[in-house]
Amino acid sequence: MSTEPAIRDSIEEAATTVGSLWPIHSFVTANPLAGFEDRPFGEAVERAASLLGGRGYPSAETFAAALERGQIDRGTLEAELAEAGYEDDPETLLDRIDDAADAGRGDGDAATDHVDRVLTKWLSAFLDEGSAHWSMPNREAGFYTAFRGMAQYDSDIPDEGVVADLPDSPTAAIATVMQSFPEGQWAPIFETQLAALPGWTGFIKQRAEDDGAWQSTHPITLEGYLAARLALVDAVDAPIEPNEDTADDVHPADELAQAFLRAWEATYRDDLVGTVAEESRSMADGDPSGRPDAQLVFCIDTRSEIIRRHVEATGDYETHGYAGFFGVPMEYQGYDADTAVAACPPIVDPQHHISEFPTDDDTRARHDRWSGIRAAADNVIEILEANAATAYGYVETAGAGYALSLAARTLVPGRVHDLLDAADENVPDEHEFCDPLVHHQYSYSGDLPVGLTDEEKVEYAATAFELMGWETFGRLVVFTGHGSETANNPYESSLDCGACAGNPGGPSARVLAKICNDEAVKAELRDRGFDIPEDTVFVAGQHNTTTDEVELFADGVPESHAEDLTQLRADLTTARENAAAERAESMGADGSTGVRETERRAADWAETRPEWGLAGNAGFVVGPRELTRGYDLDGRAFLHSYDWSTDPDGDALEAILTGPMVVTQWINAQYYFSTVDNAVYGGGSKVTQNPVGNVGVYQGNGGDLMAGLPLQSVMAADGEPYHQPLRLSTVVHAPVERVTEVLAGHEQLVEVLDNDWLSLTVVDPTQDHRAFHYAESLEWTPASDPPEDSPAMPNARPVADD
Repeated sequence: MSTEPAIRDSIEEAATTVGSLWPIHSFVTANPLAGFEDRPFGEAVERAASLLGGRGYPSAETFAAALERGQIDRGTLEAELAEAGYEDDPETLLDRIDDAADAGRGDGDAATDHVDRVLTKWLSAFLDEGSAHWSMPNREAGFYTAFRGMAQYDSDIPDEGVVADLPDSPTAAIATVMQSFPEGQWAPIFETQLAALPGWTGFIKQRAEDDGAWQSTHPITLEGYLAARLALVDAVDAPIEPNEDTADDVHPADELAQAFLRAWEATYRDDLVGTVAEESRSMADGDPSGRPDAQLVFCIDTRSEIIRRHVEATGDYETHGYAGFFGVPMEYQGYDADTAVAACPPIVDPQHHISEFPTDDDTRARHDRWSGIRAAADNVIEILEANAATAYGYVETAGAGYALSLAARTLVPGRVHDLLDAADENVPDEHEFCDPLVHHQYSYSGDLPVGLTDEEKVEYAATAFELMGWETFGRLVVFTGHGSETANNPYESSLDCGACAGNPGGPSARVLAKICNDEAVKAELRDRGFDIPEDTVFVAGQHNTTTDEVELFADGVPESHAEDLTQLRADLTTARENAAAERAESMGADGSTGVRETERRAADWAETRPEWGLAGNAGFVVGPRELTRGYDLDGRAFLHSYDWSTDPDGDALEAILTGPMVVTQWINAQYYFSTVDNAVYGGGSKVTQNPVGNVGVYQGNGGDLMAGLPLQSVMAADGEPYHQPLRLSTVVHAPVERVTEVLAGHEQLVEVLDNDWLSLTVVDPTQDHRAFHYAESLEWTPASDPPEDSPAMPNARPVADD
């Protein structure tokens, strides 16, 4: 009887506990414990600690600092502690958490370490995505076959056991190693082995599921990897079964830490909910606003909250939040790009292939000429650096030039930024001479149709306005994607748009703007009830989150709107100055030099913290902008526009809760775990990182791929978090019955809520604007009013009048 089906089923079961890891050039933030979301949060972190060795809660020092700063309300904390059965004062209990943490982690097994070293060497060689000049032989045959052919030449692999004569198929190799174990033990054994290198395992898992260009050319499977691992384990007599000493015992301080965490989260959440409820009442009493000068739609990204606030302060502007891929699930191929990249969240499969086509031959020719010169120079340098015969001579000749370049980037990075900007003016951006090929072409790129049909264009535009609850349109409507600008940063894509799979959002903004400017689309939208004036023009733009510059792609705007555009650009410059000052201060710099400081960080090759990214994220508000417009949310809240009164069937709300809320919870979880245990769940220090194969980073010169965010993205200093590690607090402005109906149709959402991976509060405008907290099993509890002496928190700071 064949054991293959049982082996494959056991591997599939075991692999659920390892989170997927995307390549670092398309970094996707995800919950590292996504495979444990079917368990309550407390149970999940205990199991993860036994399997992966990671800590699941903030340290005693972190809690103490939050308590001292007023981020944890003492009354709320005492109530949480009392409910959990603790009567001592908080400071004494913090000492207990600190004492429990001193137990530390156990030492590794030498034989297992040897297996890990051998495997990481071969995995890095096989999984390389274009960095290596000399490729591993026979990669096209797949990892297991290539490893099988090379193992005999590796002196680190003993000529013992199964590895001495590997079978042709990976399942046969696994079956040989597992023949002395009953089938019921296979899944736990496989889980232990896959969790030994969770970074590499997660990368293999994602690559096999994605089945992109690299996977189709150089295939690898968890089955093939596990076969090689078990053969090595057998050869060196390393432990194969789970360690009985790491059973799912509750850590002595975990229950106590949970109480502190809940109090911290409640302090933030109560203030945010109070703000939303108060403004909900004010909205009900207010008059409808008139037509704004312009409307700008930004990504729901927390960094957008800062620039939106400053844009609104410069004039009669209305800003909105929408997922940064702007609802078009596409793969995008730039003019100069060899391959297309996904430009939609990982929970959405691309449905269209969109590429750029030239529309201005003169500008195209100038672009080709300058980019060709640059590409040729880069190619020559790459050959000289890589060729053993020329490398030393090249260093002797060009070393002084490189030294000057490095010195300039270190000593005067701001000047370098200016020079690069000036040089870039000679090379036109593709938006200056290309248009996205949006119209359906009756052809395919791979499995995807090229372009969109007329019906699809209308649906994507209508969905955008329905989700945001739009009824009024300004003369200019700007869809503003976002991207970052950094130098020498392996994690640069982590600062780009998460909704665009770690790519800039400008192309998605251009696609939706082009769709909405289509007269046939406008006519159909009007027939559907969207009153789009004849003078409304849709424009695309991109927000540079490192420098806060907003670039408008507005070459096709008619002359009738020239003054509107000029005024908007001037106001965006003012908004940038104020937002950059705020960002500079958050990084400990002088706010009066905000623009120059952010430009310096963008150009400095030695800068480990070009920007804070989404550090600080803690809340997700779903509702009209009026609920939060008058407040400084400190760049901590995701903001998605939504008007419950325009969504009678709850379809738009369902799309938000099953899409953006899921993605924001992933982002929040990665920041949380990267902060509470950066060594296990994060990326470690950038200072000691080494990129490997264009797929990830090591700490030092080898080992597992680091799965999360680097230390500098979440910590202000060693042992001092900048990111406050809180689970996501979602606040929805809608009737509670409607939210319940949406949840009832999505079992996985209910499971994540029931298991406390995030919280959900509804401010119900039909019930006197009262707030209701989600409890469990689709039940709600009324929220009590915050105490009058509750300290004002940064997330609800009224914006001062200029």
